[in-house]
Amino acid sequence: MARVVVALGGNALLRRGEPVSAATQRDNIRRAAKSLAQLMDEGHQLVITHGNGPQVGLLALQGEAAGKSGFPLDVLGAETEGMIGYVLQQELDNAHPAPARFATLLTQVEVDPHDAAFGAPAKPVGPVYSEAQARTLKQQRGWAVARDGKAWRRVVASPQPLRILEIEVIRLLVEQGVTVICAGGGGIPVVRRADGTHIGVEAVIDKDHASGLLAAELGADAFLMLTDVPAVFADWGQPGQRALGNVTQQDLAAMDFAAGSMGPKVRAACDFVNRTGALAGIGALDDASAILARRAGTRVVAAEALNRPGLPG
Repeated sequence: MARVVVALGGNALLRRGEPVSAATQRDNIRRAAKSLAQLMDEGHQLVITHGNGPQVGLLALQGEAAGKSGFPLDVLGAETEGMIGYVLQQELDNAHPAPARFATLLTQVEVDPHDAAFGAPAKPVGPVYSEAQARTLKQQRGWAVARDGKAWRRVVASPQPLRILEIEVIRLLVEQGVTVICAGGGGIPVVRRADGTHIGVEAVIDKDHASGLLAAELGADAFLMLTDVPAVFADWGQPGQRALGNVTQQDLAAMDFAAGSMGPKVRAACDFVNRTGALAGIGALDDASAILARRAGTRVVAAEALNRPGLPG
């Protein structure tokens, strides 16, 4: 049996161009749950995380539309952890009935209050806009906006995760055989005050970096980032683009990847492999099992493990 941390990308739960609705989100989560249930049927122990970019942006817009100043991003992050976690837990229950046990845990993640990211917002949240719409919203609402693929989106601060406050609770649940859904949306961003207490901050932590930290802390055998593309591509968007299979951190360090999409996934994969020497995979949701078996997706491995057979057990 392998312990696997699975990070579900926001685009795997709400695809580009789809309406941001409860029905659409549930349909996609139901599909995700079936793929995850297959991994469990194969004997793997899962810890599950998920993105929240579209959802947290939508909640922020709803607050403003109601004529209120709205809740801060840390509170909205907690809301999305509960909202997405609830549906994911329910659909996992439906896809993989007893004796499996599931639990969703609100997870605080400590960040550095002096992280440079607070001065350079870069994390896309909410729906997509045309350039003209984005610039109007920037002027009207004081947002930072940036290009995201062919469209534009609001961007917010995304500091690096330092510490998962509930890690011991997660370990306790995992050791008892519970499939834990945690660190949703990168976790709730908090900072440590001088007196040792914590307080939330205006940010959205990158889900892949937080998930990689979680995987390393749990001693995971593998860390999977599942999204809406089949692999990491070299020369993406160019006539000679090619999917990457088995690669090392050194291979990836020599390549360039989009800062707002694949770049964070590649860095999170490399960080995890550097810390643990275990496998990090990036690919499509439906290919989760095949990625673990090294038949699909991009598999980031330590150089000395390139010729090693698949995961234990």
